[in-house]
Amino acid sequence: MNSIRRYGKYKVERGVLDEQRLEELTQRKSYSEAHPSLTERLKNSLRCTVPKLKRSVVSSLPILYWLPKYSVWDYGMPDLISGISVGIMHLPQGMAYALLASLPPVFGLYTSLYPALIYFFFGTSRHISIGTFAVLSIMVGSVTERLVPDDAFLKNNLTAEVDITARDSYRVQVAAATTVLAGLIQMILGLVKFGFVGTYLSEPLVRAYTTAAAAHAVVAQLKYIFGVSPTRFSGPLSLVYTLKDVCFLLPKTHLPTLVVSAVSIVFLIAAKELNSFLSPKLPVPIPVELITIVAGTLISNFAHLNSNYTVPVVGEIPSGLSPPGVPDVSIFGEVISDAFALAIVGYAISISLGKTFALKHGYKVDSNQELVALGLSNVVGGFFQCYAVCSSMSRSLIQETTGGKTQMAGVASAIIVLVTILKLGSLFQELPKAVLAAIVFVNLKGMFKQYADIVTLWRSSKIDLVVWLVTWVSTLLFNLDMGLAAAISFALLTVIIRTQLPTYSVLGNVPGTELYVDIETHREARQVPGVTIFRSSATVYFANADLYLEALKEKSGLDISKMIIYKRRQEAKQKRREKRAERRAKRQAKRERRAQRAAAQLSGPPVFSVEEEAGDWMDTCMDRNVTDKEEQGWTERENGTVFVIPTTPRTPDGHSRWEYLKGGDPESTSIGWMSELQDGDTTTLGSSSEDTLSHDLERVSLGSLGKWTWDIHSIILDLSTANFIDTVAIKTMKNIFQDFSEIDVDIYMTGCQVSVVEQLELGNFFSESITKRNLFASVHDAVLYCLDHRGASSFPRYEPSMVRMMLRPSRGAPNFSDLSQTGRPAVSTEYLNI
Repeated sequence: MNSIRRYGKYKVERGVLDEQRLEELTQRKSYSEAHPSLTERLKNSLRCTVPKLKRSVVSSLPILYWLPKYSVWDYGMPDLISGISVGIMHLPQGMAYALLASLPPVFGLYTSLYPALIYFFFGTSRHISIGTFAVLSIMVGSVTERLVPDDAFLKNNLTAEVDITARDSYRVQVAAATTVLAGLIQMILGLVKFGFVGTYLSEPLVRAYTTAAAAHAVVAQLKYIFGVSPTRFSGPLSLVYTLKDVCFLLPKTHLPTLVVSAVSIVFLIAAKELNSFLSPKLPVPIPVELITIVAGTLISNFAHLNSNYTVPVVGEIPSGLSPPGVPDVSIFGEVISDAFALAIVGYAISISLGKTFALKHGYKVDSNQELVALGLSNVVGGFFQCYAVCSSMSRSLIQETTGGKTQMAGVASAIIVLVTILKLGSLFQELPKAVLAAIVFVNLKGMFKQYADIVTLWRSSKIDLVVWLVTWVSTLLFNLDMGLAAAISFALLTVIIRTQLPTYSVLGNVPGTELYVDIETHREARQVPGVTIFRSSATVYFANADLYLEALKEKSGLDISKMIIYKRRQEAKQKRREKRAERRAKRQAKRERRAQRAAAQLSGPPVFSVEEEAGDWMDTCMDRNVTDKEEQGWTERENGTVFVIPTTPRTPDGHSRWEYLKGGDPESTSIGWMSELQDGDTTTLGSSSEDTLSHDLERVSLGSLGKWTWDIHSIILDLSTANFIDTVAIKTMKNIFQDFSEIDVDIYMTGCQVSVVEQLELGNFFSESITKRNLFASVHDAVLYCLDHRGASSFPRYEPSMVRMMLRPSRGAPNFSDLSQTGRPAVSTEYLNI
């Protein structure tokens, strides 16, 4: 049975609120009260109180917050089981991902130990597992192989034998220095509260980046899977060159290594699928990778794969922990760009996973503290020969699904890794590298599933799809560091483009409500007569201010520049009319005086005045010349179908209000053929055509010129979407107010947030002509004010008998019956031959 949803009703009765009345009603604080000065903010930040000190210490060392509340009975056993499960995964992943970083496998175990212990003290997420990760391992590997190539450590140029011990030792130094620098960058960003930097890495960007990084990882493991030694390339298109070289070396594939790789991949895929099928019935997932490593080590040891079939193995794994060492600071200058990329990517992956689990389990993750925690983990880890770390998706999911509750699970997993390093490391010396490569290859299956994002984004957002594709292509072609920079730049560019090309709309009222929606997308929306409500979907700022003005002109149908020019022409014509009327009055007065003198001199001889006759003759010539010029203009322009009459008398400052009447070809774009209504040169229409003319002469917006619209007396700018306004936008708004006031159109702004109003005040936007009375709390407030202020009184209705117009017949005379497009009944008007 379908449930019927009931909607409540509400009724509010209040006065129309502009910004000035709203501030008086709400007692808005002044700018100085709402925004303390820099000195006051410094004083408050440096003022030390006990509660503030406690909050600072707890926020900097989160373990002090949750450890005192830790319940061994409630959380102890779940954390222990979860930690053991994650620790078992750390062993194969640590050694396998070390190969991606081009480092000995034991350093992958170190990376799984020290950073996890540091994060235990400073991290805020309870479920992420800090340690090695494929993407960061690839990024570190690109640095180590670029700065420490095999060619620099040849024992003998004739045999091309590489000094592996010296090479690996220096690669460890490069990786450690890069990790320390990345950690310092993360700590600095966290201390300056720059945790929001991760928000610039959108989800499509991160997923495309990790997908492309997975492709890099696969190509990097091909040499271990096929047992070949391709040439090491660096820089743009290095992936393409490496793949091409591997393809050329395929005939030289080492078959025993390929067999080990194929068997390992098949076993891992089958075991993982079985694990996924049985996971609902199993309390703990089967450690597939650990079983593969143990089995591969045992088979290699008893079959002597290295000595009999020359299958590459891990080799010597030193027991015990290596002492800390200071990284080589001289390397910082060469790896600063790589370190910054590592810092940003590692943080983005960790914070996205952390926020996902925090939202699911109802706690909060501090983004700035996460930066500090990751930075400390990398800095301390770098001193112990670790490379860059972040959270691992697979291990974090295991930690969460096996019941992990707190960061204690990370300590349990670190203990498992520690025991392996101290006692069990030497047992994996005969482990084939092909098995580790197979583990990496299979674990990347989840990232390759992200190619399905292309279909999803195609259906949901084309722009996000373009970001995904550009990120993927740039990362594949330009390597991980330059690819990330190109991807972020392109993503920001799409944001800028979208703000420059927002959706501009004219709003209409939903009948019976105070709501206003786009009239182009809502059939029932009704435009308010005489009022245009204009809205942009983006903030108005320097990059789109001109576009905003152009869109306003287009949507309102008002071409301001042409309209102002036309108005000034009409004012000039009005002045000329007045001068002619004045001269005619003088001439008429002279005639009257002459008639009086003639009457007085009937009894005497006539008196002839040369001065008077000359003056009459000059006045007559001037009027005749003006009339000839106007007649010539009528002949050249032919069609005279728009008529202009002043609706108000001239004011002392010389201005008057004009009424624009339509009665002709709407496609005409000329503005010079407007008739001048002057006494003696017009014809009055008879009363028989009054009804017809009242429909035919319609008031239109000034200068619609090619696009005929209804009269507009007010324009409302809805700025509810704006969260800031800069000086360029403020200047544009001023120009809008000034230009539209020239054509007697009032401008109002609505929905301005407090921050926008404050920026308008600081930008000297308000003046005697533009006050806060022009700002309203809502669109409906502004509409009610416009209708009350200029709704009907601003457009007087003219009786047909009072309209006088001048028409000239021409070959292209317009047909008045074509005016049906205006929405009024079409009429026919007889052309008067004057």
